[in-house]
Amino acid sequence: MKIQTIIIGVLLFTLTIGFQSCKSSDLPPSDFEVQKELAKEKKKKARAQKKIKKEEYKRFWSMQTKEAKKSIRKNKRRQKKAARKRKK
Repeated sequence: MKIQTIIIGVLLFTLTIGFQSCKSSDLPPSDFEVQKELAKEKKKKARAQKKIKKEEYKRFWSMQTKEAKKSIRKNKRRQKKAARKRKK
């Protein structure tokens, strides 16, 4: 009877250790993994923002008339030229 009690005690002890080792997987991920995940999310958001910006740019230019496009280009050139003169 004593041997059976000892064996049951040892088995219960090993089972509790086994369950505790399963709990360790519930711990938060390491710092490196968190940083990696954040970088991945940041890259995904940046890609989405870039796509939206590109679509807005295309939409803006498609709505402009030919004269307006020409005027915008001229103004842009004139502003670049003025900026170069200010730098000197």
